[in-house]
This record gives sequence, C-alpha cells and structure tokens, in this order.
Amino acid sequence: MKSSSLEYQPVNSEVGVYDCEIRLKFRLIEEKGVLRDREELLEMLLDAFTCGADDYLEPVQIHVEAKELPEVEASPQMRRQLIRLRNSSDLA
Repeated sequence: MKSSSLEYQPVNSEVGVYDCEIRLKFRLIEEKGVLRDREELLEMLLDAFTCGADDYLEPVQIHVEAKELPEVEASPQMRRQLIRLRNSSDLA
C-alpha cells in the first residue's frame, strides 16, 4: 500500500527576471586601510551588514525594491539561463 504523501510530487517553481535595488546606509567602525580597495570594501561591508548590528555597526537607512521584468528585457545570457532552468525542471 502506497502512501500518497511519500510519492514524488514535482514542484512547479516558476522563475522570472527581477530588477533589484538595495540601498544601505550604515555607520561602521573599521580600520582606515580597509576602505581603499572598492571590491574588497563592498564584500567587507556586505559581510558586516549580514552579521547584524553590534557595537561596530549602526544601520541608518535600509531600502529594498524588487520588481519583475519582462523576459525580453533580460540579457541574452540570462534568457539562456532561464531556458536551461525551465528545461531541467521539465525533466524532473
């Protein structure tokens, strides 16, 4: 006797293209030399922010927006990736 809850039921997860904007403003106590390399700075700031507020980080303003875009506005690379994702979910 099979239980229907144990049977595989494929999940139809719809994917889309989103335009996302994140604006963060926070104060941070940090060594002065760290702020020179822009890429390293961004990575360090995001790491610090994801760890949360503490004695060295004080959030001032947070604004997040995400809106779905028509697929034709995505780059050709992103459209190819969407096709791959959809094709792989069809096989499951």
